[in-house]
Amino acid sequence: MPAVTVENPLTLPRVAAATGSRTRPVLAVSTAPSGFEGEGFPVRRAFAGIDYQHLDPFIMMDQMGEVEYQPGEAKGTPWHPHRGFETVTYLIDGTFVHRDSHGGGGVINDGDTQWMTAGSGLLHIEAPPESLVISGGLFHGLQLWVNLPKSDKMMAPRYQDIGGGRVKLLTSADGGALLRLIAGEIDGHQGPGVTHTPITMMHVTLNPGAELTLPWRADFNALAYGLAGRGTAGADGRPFRMGQSVVFGSGGDSVTVRAHESQDSRSPNFEVVLLGGLPIREPMMHYGPFVMNTHAELAQAFEDFQAGRLGTIPTDAH
Repeated sequence: MPAVTVENPLTLPRVAAATGSRTRPVLAVSTAPSGFEGEGFPVRRAFAGIDYQHLDPFIMMDQMGEVEYQPGEAKGTPWHPHRGFETVTYLIDGTFVHRDSHGGGGVINDGDTQWMTAGSGLLHIEAPPESLVISGGLFHGLQLWVNLPKSDKMMAPRYQDIGGGRVKLLTSADGGALLRLIAGEIDGHQGPGVTHTPITMMHVTLNPGAELTLPWRADFNALAYGLAGRGTAGADGRPFRMGQSVVFGSGGDSVTVRAHESQDSRSPNFEVVLLGGLPIREPMMHYGPFVMNTHAELAQAFEDFQAGRLGTIPTDAH
């Protein structure tokens, strides 16, 4: 699955929770419903049905694909607005092109991440390159929405292009798990993503039978999502698999995931996204592409979009 890897994980820095750490319990496991986004590309809504008190500061996450496009089938999203939060697009397989009205943008390929802080507002588009539309091919990735506190919601937009080669690679004590730290800090190691809201985001590959226990900030929430394969979460071994989310409870300073000894034929390893963040604990009003604190602010965002105050589509994009 992933493009960013190493031949021998034992050459990487090793991370592990301290001896005697308390593993967080699993509160719930939920299955993501499937749907379509944009011009019709398939997604799984990873956090659908999970109470926001367990997600804060995360708003939603879509698993895009995994889909093998035939020639002429590849799809994206049309130009659309955002205000009040950040979008994190992590591409595992394939190619995607991003452009926005604030001047940010670029091409992301296998293992790359694009981090867009919408802030006060902009328009953007995400689409497959013409070459992929013509040839077809594999497409698989994630898009995560991260809330901004009220004090940052109207900040100037910002764009970060995080190439796969910049991701911090780590391994577990026995080398059975490969960690790709995209943002945040684990055991003294820092990911490249610059965040306004303190979070940790990583993509973990566990070999069959491997177990990973990581130190986790006590003031962060903790979530896991299965990208491929199957395994368990927590000390009590709650099963979860591809397309399922795990909500960890509080009262611990580490999180544990484990891969089953046998995996599906289509995925030799257990692929998991681990997320944690410092809850903002402010009112969150979400309407389509706008995430604000009050209904009045949502109405203002929509009015500003209608009036063209969130930016205009570049003339060469028509």
